[in-house]
Amino acid sequence: MKTSEVRVAVLLIEGTNCEDESVAYFRYLGANAEKVHLKQLTGDAPAELRRRLEDYDILMIPGGFAAGDYIRAGAIFAARMKRRIDRDLVEFVEAGKPVFGVCNGFQVLVELGLLPALGGTMTEMPEAVLAMNDSGHYECRPSFLRQENRGGCAFVRQVPRGRMLRVISAHAEGKIMFPRGIEKRVLKELKRNDQIVFRYVDDRGRYAGYPWCPSGAVDNIAALCNRDGNVFGIQPHPERCFFRYLHPDWTRTGGPEGLGDGSAIFASALSYVAERF
Repeated sequence: MKTSEVRVAVLLIEGTNCEDESVAYFRYLGANAEKVHLKQLTGDAPAELRRRLEDYDILMIPGGFAAGDYIRAGAIFAARMKRRIDRDLVEFVEAGKPVFGVCNGFQVLVELGLLPALGGTMTEMPEAVLAMNDSGHYECRPSFLRQENRGGCAFVRQVPRGRMLRVISAHAEGKIMFPRGIEKRVLKELKRNDQIVFRYVDDRGRYAGYPWCPSGAVDNIAALCNRDGNVFGIQPHPERCFFRYLHPDWTRTGGPEGLGDGSAIFASALSYVAERF
């Protein structure tokens, strides 16, 4: 499949953000991307606006505060999706198509049971939670992430293991946690399955606490994938550093030209689809 043939749906409801940028960046890389409201997939839209999930090759759930993040971050968005398009989502994932959740989108994937997905493609109940940051407030700062995946994740095909990326953290509920009493077992299984994709590190690549890990996430986890590597959730925002001029240090490190660190994640997903389908 040519990159120009890859169809990307960036899903939104009230309260999402960065959908316009995400569509623009997929288009910049040559893909056929569009914003799709959830109602267009559930049939609650005029006939000419309706869409089918199966017609897309990549599904992205962007950041924001979907439905105001009432109850829990991402919970309402996930509940609407699970009630109306759960079978479509499972078929999409089991077909090997990539699903990409950023920040609030990562929270939605966890609430859906698509991540960590230790008990199947989509578990009935969430197997993790993204809780309030240890600081007790919203954190917005550049973060260093180190790629920890051994190669099974579709979203880091162009990010060698051990490489550090600088991306933008912007969240209040970014602390991933696992059920009390089985946390060690869950972490062991995630490592064995190669599901940990990025961890927070300091500017020298060392695991470190606050502010380098802005949330206090367990084991410094910043991004996870499912066992097959095609469902990927990342808490910081790669789309906010897609171009070099979006990096906060561009005036000190060589100018604004070219692509930024976040672009490799978008490009990796496109190359995965182009080669596989």
